Amino acid sequence: MNGYCYFILGILILAAGYFTYGRVLEKIFRPDASRQTPAVACTDGVDYVVMPRWRVFLIQLLNIAGLGPIFGAVMGVLYGPAALLWIVIGCIFGGMVHDYFSGMISLRHKGENLPEILGRYLGSQAQWISRAVCIVFSVLVGVVFAVGPAAILAPMTGWSVSAWVWIIFGYYFLATILPIQAIMGKVYPLFSVALIIMVVGILGVMLLAPFAEFMPYWMHIPSMEVLPDLDFFHNRHPADFPLFPVMFITIACGAVSGFHATQSPLMARCLKTEQEGLPVFGGAMITEGIIAFIWAAAALTFYGTPEALGAATANGKAPALAIQMISESWMGHVGSILVMVGVVILPISTGDGALRVTRLMIADCFKLNQEQLSRRLMIAIPLFAAAIAVSSMDYAIIWQYFGWANQLLAAATLWAVSIYLRSKNRCCWTAAVPAAFLSLVVLQYLFSSPEMCGFSYEASLVCSVLLVAVIGVLCLFRGSGLEKAEEPNL
Repeated sequence: MNGYCYFILGILILAAGYFTYGRVLEKIFRPDASRQTPAVACTDGVDYVVMPRWRVFLIQLLNIAGLGPIFGAVMGVLYGPAALLWIVIGCIFGGMVHDYFSGMISLRHKGENLPEILGRYLGSQAQWISRAVCIVFSVLVGVVFAVGPAAILAPMTGWSVSAWVWIIFGYYFLATILPIQAIMGKVYPLFSVALIIMVVGILGVMLLAPFAEFMPYWMHIPSMEVLPDLDFFHNRHPADFPLFPVMFITIACGAVSGFHATQSPLMARCLKTEQEGLPVFGGAMITEGIIAFIWAAAALTFYGTPEALGAATANGKAPALAIQMISESWMGHVGSILVMVGVVILPISTGDGALRVTRLMIADCFKLNQEQLSRRLMIAIPLFAAAIAVSSMDYAIIWQYFGWANQLLAAATLWAVSIYLRSKNRCCWTAAVPAAFLSLVVLQYLFSSPEMCGFSYEASLVCSVLLVAVIGVLCLFRGSGLEKAEEPNL
């Protein structure tokens, strides 16, 4: 089977995963059409607002995507075509499970934020630890997803990076304090147009490339072999970084990402019925996986081998440069501008959601009602002062741990989901298996990475396996000991 067939098959498997495995997850959770959702029972016109399903889906997708399914996917294929397998398998059996169940559990608990959910199922100590981690994590996401797009926009416009940072933060501030339908509900459909142009443009080139000689000249379709390198089972990283666990941390968004669980409560407060959960939470995750798969395949197709891609991104060259080269070569100057606008829109639309949910998490900590604008400003002003201060710091070292913390959060969320399902006497293995795998990933990275403990690879693996086994047993016992009926009637 040639690379073109693998490319089409990968996208079809992702789509089929939603319609098959997604329905399995729905049957396990058992959404109830008769239950009132938080948007209906707790409506406040600010955060709890019923919105059309298509709009909620777009907001969820733009909130979770960021740079991960583009930059992460491009950097992930440095390990070789194995990255394509991880995106497909991880997205269906990890990401969709994580996003659907975490979103639905939040929906059942009045749109609770992730720290409250983790505290409910992992214990009060986990709640306070996760609050601190989630708040710092979300602020970091907001800052990085302001500075990153600013660095891309500056050379395109001639304005300075700092000017764009202030403009983006100004938008973030409005998106954080205003009612969700006032900014996100109206601006995101426009953002989605740029996203669609980006995805359709790159996908179209990939699909038409084998037939370039039959295409009209004005379409500028390059003649090339799609996915010429199909060595799925060997580590190809130019710097010889270990495929396990580093690739699974590099490709988070697009496969499975703990950050998504911090964003899902925003949309859990906007759904009209529980039946909308799978299209919104599961559908957005699968869509993000398709975006990541397209960009990973595009990078391998354009550069031919992971080694050539590594040379293009070595010596301080950012993935943005590789992405820009792909866009200009395949879509021309105008097309590349449209693609880069889509690349910029994704992180901006994620950063605003990250800071908005940070406001809500802080409000939960101090039990501050957020209906009044003055209460929102009470949190938002110091929050943005801190974010702006962080944006001027050198956080390159912190960023090395960003992916690790992301997957640590995903593992914790999946263990909480496992406990929830176990307490309901439902199939908990759908969440427990990916939870165990991600726990193995984060523990192996913790023990073996030179930036962390720096133990030998073999000793780290033994310790990681033993700890995962202990964690799994403790979580399953905790699930069997919880009350079966914990969900409040809204």
